[in-house]
Amino acid sequence: MTYLVADDLPTAPAGERLRALLARPGILQMPGAHNGQAALQAKQAGFEALYLSGAAMTASMGIPDLGMITVDEVCFFVRQIARATGLPLLVDGDTGYGEALNVMHMVRSFEDAGAAAVHIEDQLLPKKCGHLNDKKLADPHDMAAKIAAARKARRHLFIIARTDAAASEGIDGSVGRAKLFLEAGADAIFPEALNTADMFKDVARRLPGVPLLANMTEFGRTPFFTASEFEAMGYKMVIWPVSSLRVANKAQEKLYAAIRRDGGTQNMVDAMQTRSELYKTIGYHDYEALDASIVKTIIPEAMPQRG
Repeated sequence: MTYLVADDLPTAPAGERLRALLARPGILQMPGAHNGQAALQAKQAGFEALYLSGAAMTASMGIPDLGMITVDEVCFFVRQIARATGLPLLVDGDTGYGEALNVMHMVRSFEDAGAAAVHIEDQLLPKKCGHLNDKKLADPHDMAAKIAAARKARRHLFIIARTDAAASEGIDGSVGRAKLFLEAGADAIFPEALNTADMFKDVARRLPGVPLLANMTEFGRTPFFTASEFEAMGYKMVIWPVSSLRVANKAQEKLYAAIRRDGGTQNMVDAMQTRSELYKTIGYHDYEALDASIVKTIIPEAMPQRG
């Protein structure tokens, strides 16, 4: 049904539902969903949790991922994905949007918007995508203070500490920071931008029993690994952060080029989601059924032909 029907809504907080998924055997696969429509499609494909990437979110807004957006802008995306799917959502919290009090405000805001988890990174502003060069790292004790503040603010939010130290401090630095962040109250660790299987395995070996998150982004420092390969290396979660946006953007690029070239969309119809498919995805008729004043829509099944 729809998010409007109370009986169809989850009763447990999102963070608790994420913990229940992580308590099961196997690796939790969380594909990126850059808006509510993408989130619905991921849910219908069978995924049980989702990820909201700062890079995908900002790119969808037409700006770079440099720590420019605000908590309220992120909450707009969190609310639409949580509302559309009801699935536990991990949210990219960048550097926490400031220091301890800002981090606490972020945690409260994300929980209220429906998030299940957040990851916070140990970079300084202006922050960068973890797979880019010349990232500036925060003092590890300053980062630990942010994690402690997040822990103090949360009711149920699952807190993941991300460290970008591998590129500049190596695995020793990355693991050392991770241990400090765990002591401060992190529930899991996200070692970012590892570039070999041995690096992934080494981190897992040196952090036994710690839930670890792997990032399988395209066009970055990490070669392609499958979810089962990450699981074998000791990881409990895997994200594909920007994949949905990359595919959607490539398709849109082809569409606009075709309109410009052909003077219309007639040569792109076979590549389109049909009206029927769209309405099925968003549950159009479920909403109509809730309001007896709306006559059920009859959907044209194909493009009309010119006489």
